[in-house]
Amino acid sequence: MKVSFLLDENLSPRLKLATFRLNPQIDILRVGDIGAPALGTLDPEVLIYLEQSQRILLTDNRKSMPEHLEAHWANGGFIWGLFWLRPKATIRELAEDLILIWETTEAEEWKDQLIWIPL
Repeated sequence: MKVSFLLDENLSPRLKLATFRLNPQIDILRVGDIGAPALGTLDPEVLIYLEQSQRILLTDNRKSMPEHLEAHWANGGFIWGLFWLRPKATIRELAEDLILIWETTEAEEWKDQLIWIPL
């Protein structure tokens, strides 16, 4: 199964646009998009959405997300992966890594993985 992504709402929409410019076929949504959780959706609900939609979360939320993720796992949940964005990464570097991951891996490889990107 191909990888698909969900960008946290606090990330710039420019990341989604830059990724589409490199490959318009990539499956990437941002919180607030049609078919994605609404803006302001709480982290626990986002984690449930990720599990059901088979999407990897991209976020820089290292304040509340770790606690919610631990609770999600403790309740028997799982995720299709979570990518923490390195603070000094450029939009271009992030978009290139997303394309590389999308083109060369399968979704199952990232299940319950926490990864920093750029790689």
